[in-house]
Amino acid sequence: MPTSVTRSRGVRITDLARLAAAWAASTVALIVTGALVPGFSATSWWDYAAVAAAAGIVGLVFRPLLVEISARVGWLAVLLAALLGQALIMYAAIRLVPGIESTPWTAFVATWVSAAVGTLLSWTTTAGTDDGLITSLAGRTRRQPALTDPEVDGVLFVQLDGVPFPVLQWAVQSGGVPHIRRWLSSGEYTLREWTPQLPCTTPASQMGILHGTVDGIPAFRWYDRELNRVLVANRPADARVIEGRHSNGRGLLCDDGVSISNLFTGDAARSLLTMSRVEISRGSTQTRRAFAWFFTSPNGFMRSFTRTVGEILKERWQARRQVKRDLDPRVHRDWTFALLRAVTNGILRDLNTALVAEELHRGTKCIYVDYVDYDEIAHHAGMFRPEALASLDGLDRTLGSLAQLAGSAARRYRLVVLSDHGQSQGTPFADRYGQTLGDLCAELMKETVQNVDASVEGLGRADSIAGDIATGGLTGKLAVRAGEGLAKAQHTQTSAPGDGAEEPVVVLGSGNLGLVYVRGDRRWTLQGLAKEWPALVPGLAGHPGIGFVAGIDEEGRAWAVGSSGRRNIGSGDVEGTDPLADFGFHAPRVLLRALRQPEAPDLYVNSTVDPMTNDVAAFEGLVGSHGGLGGWQDRAVLLGPADLMAGLPERIEGADELHRVLVAMLESCGQRAMVRDAPP
Repeated sequence: MPTSVTRSRGVRITDLARLAAAWAASTVALIVTGALVPGFSATSWWDYAAVAAAAGIVGLVFRPLLVEISARVGWLAVLLAALLGQALIMYAAIRLVPGIESTPWTAFVATWVSAAVGTLLSWTTTAGTDDGLITSLAGRTRRQPALTDPEVDGVLFVQLDGVPFPVLQWAVQSGGVPHIRRWLSSGEYTLREWTPQLPCTTPASQMGILHGTVDGIPAFRWYDRELNRVLVANRPADARVIEGRHSNGRGLLCDDGVSISNLFTGDAARSLLTMSRVEISRGSTQTRRAFAWFFTSPNGFMRSFTRTVGEILKERWQARRQVKRDLDPRVHRDWTFALLRAVTNGILRDLNTALVAEELHRGTKCIYVDYVDYDEIAHHAGMFRPEALASLDGLDRTLGSLAQLAGSAARRYRLVVLSDHGQSQGTPFADRYGQTLGDLCAELMKETVQNVDASVEGLGRADSIAGDIATGGLTGKLAVRAGEGLAKAQHTQTSAPGDGAEEPVVVLGSGNLGLVYVRGDRRWTLQGLAKEWPALVPGLAGHPGIGFVAGIDEEGRAWAVGSSGRRNIGSGDVEGTDPLADFGFHAPRVLLRALRQPEAPDLYVNSTVDPMTNDVAAFEGLVGSHGGLGGWQDRAVLLGPADLMAGLPERIEGADELHRVLVAMLESCGQRAMVRDAPP
């Protein structure tokens, strides 16, 4: 792939070849359908070929109308258009061609039988690649818009959520990600590692990447002293509060950018499937239009349907296989996760790609999209398990599709790929030691504790889809209720049974990073905690599953306390054994930075890391986790064109530093001139 994806114009031979191939495949599919469906027949195979051609022409005329109507009416209309629209198009084509015997009902059945056969043929002839999806999305393009600044290069930022640098590096070396491998082998792309701050979570990293600050986000979820409640970054209302505290109007996407499938907007003028904007503008016509374009094509609908069903079946089989092989570490994988995996690795991936394709055609200068496939599977299966590596290969194919779509975009595009954090692996703390972190704190403090440790990332992602396709009227109410149901399930899993009773202590799990808060508007010091609950810090630090406990003293000094020693993090003085010795040379620096934030908990609790296996113990029920220190969770990916990557700092530490690097890339492409000159 060239360092810049150059746009192409006009009808190419490859376009004509694709049309011919699609026509041939549709003809074969109709012939097979005629053999399978009673009441649907033709006098000769030429009649089937004529119907295939007529359906293409009729669809070319009527499908845009169906899409526009359904997108404006609502998501239920999109589904009806997907189920009935193509059947009407097929029936109209049949009526236009003599020699075909059919009824409206057999036309409906024939539509989906031929779609299933066509999907199978497409998969077989393209060896399972995404060529069919590319053809479908490329077929949406109309006459390219006239740009006022065609000389400015666009930048497409693709976030591969949760991919650790060592895993991607290994995949490249093993040949598992052919597109990335080819780009690197050509010398036109460069792969670098960057170090996320503590906490190693999507909220902190995306806030840093998109808005240039990592302040005020101590974990994926935390107790907010000002609001006296738990904030969860992938609840739409909470995401809006968090972004409102940090946005200054000069985010990464403020110059004609769009945010797709993220937690925050980056100050983009338009945001799609973005958590912090779901409840502000419930119902995006653009998102529904992208749904409709894809699903009103029978092959598109059948592709997503078969992939969704396939993901569920694969997940159930792979989960049983882990149990049968007695793999360690592992966690229980239920039907809820199977459904969420189907959404994130099936529908959401295709929807993201469709939305990006539309923005590329539009000529949007800066696009940032998050693909969560690997992160979601690695949480429940493990970093190097076959299903996780298969999702990585799927993401590589998606990158190839995006590069191909960018070749016919309205402007020249540069592709930059990054991850927001890595992953670590290990048996969860509760499974290993028979009690949760909240249980342990309650035992040591002899207090009632609100324990928040359920994994809810996938629920939040599903909620963003439900919210963004909602609209007014009955269909909107149904979609809103679906979103509220997901939000309710999410809230149930992030609140203790007695949440309303305001237990005096809140304990939260964020990967292998635990947070302990005493309710109230002040932050407790180590001395204050020792006076009130003398067994707490020694009991936590001495537990075999805890690597260190960190907090501040009455003089404002930050300390890390372990089972056999403690470290003054600011001065570096160590008494006894250094509790941070196993967590990397950067551990004191990133931990000190996190502890100095006013929003930091009274105690950070980090699990142990096994120096031989790199295993950690998550305080959530996850085998793959991120949030604290230990393993590969703070080893993230940055892949970009060699010329844009030249001159980068030797070490990039913190998402706020990465933000400055990405802004410099935009400036070198000719963007942000007005932003740079505007007063702060």
